[in-house]
Parts: sequence; structure tokens; C-alpha cells
Amino acid sequence: MASLSIIVPVLDEAALVADALRALAPCRARGAEVIVVDGGSRDRTVELARPFADRTIVAPRGRAAQMNAGAAAARGDVLLFLHVDTTLPPEADRLAINGLNASGQSWGRFDVTIAGQSPLLPVVARMMNLRSRLTGIATGDQAVFVTRAAFAQAGGFPDIALMEDIALSAQLKRRSRPLCLPARVSTSGRRWDQHGVVRTILTMWRLRLAYALGADPSALARAYGYAPGNS
Repeated sequence: MASLSIIVPVLDEAALVADALRALAPCRARGAEVIVVDGGSRDRTVELARPFADRTIVAPRGRAAQMNAGAAAARGDVLLFLHVDTTLPPEADRLAINGLNASGQSWGRFDVTIAGQSPLLPVVARMMNLRSRLTGIATGDQAVFVTRAAFAQAGGFPDIALMEDIALSAQLKRRSRPLCLPARVSTSGRRWDQHGVVRTILTMWRLRLAYALGADPSALARAYGYAPGNS
């Protein structure tokens, strides 16, 4: 059976990282490798992560750069990229590997639920899952997984400040449609609760439209207050 590496980029996530990595213990017990890639945290993130990861490495700040560094260090045949505020479904490792083997596809993602206070979040999650199925594009919140070979052929994540998941999906989609697993990851709704659901949706739409029209991702990140490397 193919082996799996789970790559978790982090930056100043001392409040979340230990619990997030503890949740991966069943996957580790079945042979999955967990690699934490720190982007220069100023808190205790690295210290707290070490007991629960197979490897903890440091890379230049920025989610794309961190995930690429994790992929370069990984030993697995399949790479799964996981945000620290996202929890995998039970037996996600087996679902990803067996799903790719059975389908013949080279990459995929999970459906998502959003944990938060707003009653609109289940609707947002359903729309995200539907849009992903229709477009073949996945977001980082959906825990993208990909064979090492396909990741290398796609050139990895482009080193941009924003939309690295969209850009990688577009490259991978040229090789195969994503395997859309109905098992659900649960991702934090903290940004939705903080900024409001409608405002967040409109902001994301504006960002994606501007990116599709050729705007510089670094300029978009500055304009909308996105700090490179934030989870």
C-alpha cells in the first residue's frame, strides 16, 4: 500500500497546534508520517509540536513555501496538506490512499464542514463542496491530497502570497479531475465569525475575481490584510 505524509504549515499557532497534531495520532499509528513546517513562529508553536510530529522543520514564511518544504522533506507516496485549524475525518489516511488507488486519479480533496457560530456556515460549506465538484478546484480548507509524482509534475505550489491552493488545483486538474471524497473535514470558522459571513464571502469573491483577471497575489494580500503564512 502507498504511504502517506501529512504536511502541516504553521505560524504562531501555540494555542492550536498540540490538539491539532494529537488528532493525527491514529493516522501515525497506521504508518502515516506527520511533518510540521514552521514559518518562523515567535511563540511556543515548534516546542509544542515536536512531541506529536515525526519531523518539525523550519522554512521561509509563507504557506506555499512552507508546504513545498514539507513536500521536499516527505517520504510518502501521497502528500496530504492540512491546515492547523482543520480536522480530518476518521481514517482519512485510508480514505485518501484507497480512493486514489481505486479511482486511478492522482489527487483529491474532502468535503468540508465549517465549525462556527453563524447559522449560515452549513450553507457556505455546502456551496463550497458543490462548487469544488463542478469546477474541479479545491481549497486548502478541504485537505488536498496528491501523489508525489503528480505534485512534482505540477511544479508544487507556486510561491505566491495568496491563492496557492487555487493555482495548484488548476495545474493538477489538467492531469485529472479531483477525487471528491464525501467524508468531511471540519475547519474552523474563526475568520467567518470575526468578519461576518456575508462580508467574508464577498471578500473571497473579490479576491478570486481579481486573481482570475491577473492581479498580483502579493498586491491582493496586502490590500486585503492577509499576512503570508497565516493558517
